[in-house]
Formats: sequence, C-alpha cells, structure tokens
Amino acid sequence: MAQKVKLSTIAETLGLSTATVSLALRDSPLVAEATRERIKEEARNSGYIYNRRAASLRTSKSGIVGVCVADIMNPFFGEILKSVESELDRLRQTFVLCNHHDDLAKQRSFVDTMLQLGADGLIMSPAVGTPGTDIRLAEENDLPVTLIARTVEGAGVKSFRGDDFYGMQLAVDHLIAAGHRRIAMVGGSDLTSTGRERERGFRLALERAGLPFPQEWRLKGPRDRHSGFDAAARFAALADRPTAVACFSDLVALGFMYGLARVGLRPGVDVAVTGYDDIDEAAIAMPSLTTVANGQSEVGRRAAEALAARLAGAPASDEVELITPQLKIRQSSQCGPAVQT
Repeated sequence: MAQKVKLSTIAETLGLSTATVSLALRDSPLVAEATRERIKEEARNSGYIYNRRAASLRTSKSGIVGVCVADIMNPFFGEILKSVESELDRLRQTFVLCNHHDDLAKQRSFVDTMLQLGADGLIMSPAVGTPGTDIRLAEENDLPVTLIARTVEGAGVKSFRGDDFYGMQLAVDHLIAAGHRRIAMVGGSDLTSTGRERERGFRLALERAGLPFPQEWRLKGPRDRHSGFDAAARFAALADRPTAVACFSDLVALGFMYGLARVGLRPGVDVAVTGYDDIDEAAIAMPSLTTVANGQSEVGRRAAEALAARLAGAPASDEVELITPQLKIRQSSQCGPAVQT
C-alpha cells in the first residue's frame, strides 16, 4: 500500500510551514492567493486528501451545512438553493442536500446524520407535520437551524419566506379589478404555513370585495403540475363555472392551463389564470403566466447570511422575516368576464 501523503510533506517540498499549508487548504485569507494556489496544486499532484474530520476535531467546525427542502425538482426550491449555494460558497461552507418529499421520517434521519457528522448548521424548509420539538432538539444539540419558505410554530428559530398572505391578495385584487366576480382557487392545502397563508389572503380579498366563495370553488390538491391538470376537468364541470382562477403555485397554474386546453377552454381567453412564485417558465409559457414573484433568491441569501451570523456567535431568534412579493401581469389574466365565450 502506498504511503499516505502528509501535510508536512507538502510543507517540506514547498519550503513552507505546516501551519501555512493547513491554512491554505482551508482557503484562509491569511495566506496570499498565489501561495494558496501553489499549495493546492502541490496537494493535487501529490495525491494529498485534506482530512476534514481531523480538522473539525481541532477547530470544532466541520465546514459543512445541511440543506433540506421538499423537492429540488420544484423550480421554486431550485431558485432558493441557487442563492443559498452562492452565499455558502462565499462563506467557504460546503452543503449537503436532502430532498425530504414531505416525509417526516426522512427529514429526521437527515437531521440525525448532520448531528452525527458534526455539521455546523442546518437550513431547511420543514416537511409537512414537523413539530417544533424537532427543531429545538437540533438546536439543543449545537446544530443551529434557519427555516426557509415555511414556518413551524414553536420552533424558536429564525425563518425567511415570502409574504404569502399579502401576495395572494395581489393576485386576487388584480382579477377583481379586471371585472371577475366568480373566482376559484386551485391547489395547495392547509397542511403547511404557505398553504394556510395563501388561502387566507385569497379569502380576505374576496371578502373585502363582497364576493361569494362557494366550497366547490376551492379545489385543493398537491402543489404540482399534475394536480393542476387534474383540477381543470373538475373546474370545467362546475355548474356555475368561475371566470377566473388563482392557483397556489406556478406549477399548479401551468398544469391547470394544460388541463383547460384539454377540455376545450382557452387560458387567458375563456378563463383568466394566475400563478404564484414567478419561476423562469412562467414568463415563456403559452400564454405567459401572470404570477406573484415571491423573492426566492432573497429568501435563500438572507437565510444563509442569518445562519452564518449564528455560527459567528449571534443569539438565536424566533423572528419571521417576510420578503415583499410583487405581481407580474402577463397574458394569462388579460381576459375579462365580459369578453369570455
């Protein structure tokens, strides 16, 4: 078996101290960039592998952050993660990703693994049904937690999300201003804080305008394209069919528009449709989708910054920071009830 290359070997080869080599391999700004690159190149050429476990024993820091979300295939979470990754890269932190798919057992297993690895912190969009005690358990075992997109009652940690209550009001107020008086809501449920807040905003906007909202106009379901597609057939079969629909998310809205076309209705012509989140696909859909920009990038950046502050010694906080959403008006909501067929 080949002899394992040691830190001291690299130091001796380059005529540097082992302390300088160690700092360079940890990207310390205390070592000049040119020297860092020279050390890293020698490490690569000699086959040296930095022992993160040994370093973490010396420094009590692993350089690892756990990031846990519902589904990376959802562009909403993808945009948050892109921002989180960018900020963690700047902070010289590596993140380990988990898709919990709203499986509480899978989320707990991931958190346990992060605790066992001695991770520095955790950024998570909690799974449906996450109790506050799960978050507090991580905190009590020296794993600082920051929440994104969803909140958990009694968690006692800082959370970052868009103002879903206000944002859904923007969408519904827009439809009302266009003359719609029969408006349905499609997708989502009350199992998450996001679902509860968006429906609460939807209902308040209707109440403010004195508009009815029969139970059959609330078509609940998962937060994906298939849910929206399936809801379109149920929507088309309604006896007193609404003229407009506010969807829980852009994925639901895109599926719903496909479903409308399948049953012979034209989104943006026969039925006004709005989405939520302003994912990249919204602007290039056919028709382009009116939606609410929910500040995903800002959520990710602020969450990573807040976790970094905790790691630097800032006290814990149970504050919920809301990012102000913006309405993006496009083709899918341009029709009014007076011109519909």
